[in-house]
Amino acid sequence: MRTDETIAEVDSFLKTLPDPVRQVARGEWGFTVQAAGWPLDVGIAVRDGLFRVQAQVVGPGQISEADLLWWNRRIHLVRFSQTQSGEVWLCCDLLPDSLSARQLDRVLGLFVLTAAQARATVTDEPLPS
Repeated sequence: MRTDETIAEVDSFLKTLPDPVRQVARGEWGFTVQAAGWPLDVGIAVRDGLFRVQAQVVGPGQISEADLLWWNRRIHLVRFSQTQSGEVWLCCDLLPDSLSARQLDRVLGLFVLTAAQARATVTDEPLPS
């Protein structure tokens, strides 16, 4: 699928979502949903031949590196990453050839569900060092 076709497919799908979607640039969108009681700001981009979804899930020290590894070995399509400052992000990169409204719905649903499940395991207190 060419980039223009991918952007049109994603844009068309995002217009069907019940929550407002922001188009921040050509091929880039954002929306906010509730996940485990607080807002999850989801970013979507079509660039460099990939469809990417990403969001910060929790701040530094709220999920251990061992737990992140455990999650990453058990989930499909999405993965956790950590910034140098310790923030935990959830990411998904897909080749646009497989994108359809059904696949976008599946991926975004899994993405938000995984973020909510991870958030539900944490407290506001950072982990001890």
